[in-house]
Amino acid sequence: MPNGNTNGILTISVKRGNEIFIEYSKKEIINKINSYFGYQLINTIKLEAVNSKIKKIKNNYTLNLYSKKFKEKVNQVKNENIRDALSQLLDAAKNDQ
Repeated sequence: MPNGNTNGILTISVKRGNEIFIEYSKKEIINKINSYFGYQLINTIKLEAVNSKIKKIKNNYTLNLYSKKFKEKVNQVKNENIRDALSQLLDAAKNDQ
């Protein structure tokens, strides 16, 4: 998203029954993300309640399908801190399978 865009929406998949924990943390999550980027990137958080078993199977397939492409894109990121953070996120997602 371009710098200064204030209409960002972050969608978070949450295991059914845990929505309330994220609901109470929305403002803090938005503030931390925006603080990290230095401008208001995220304005709204939407929650998507999911059955964890079905979502995990779908995510594993999707992750395996796109992880190579994602890794290539991550390696193109010029900012070292963001590149490292995205690499760690990909590794964590792979380890969670």
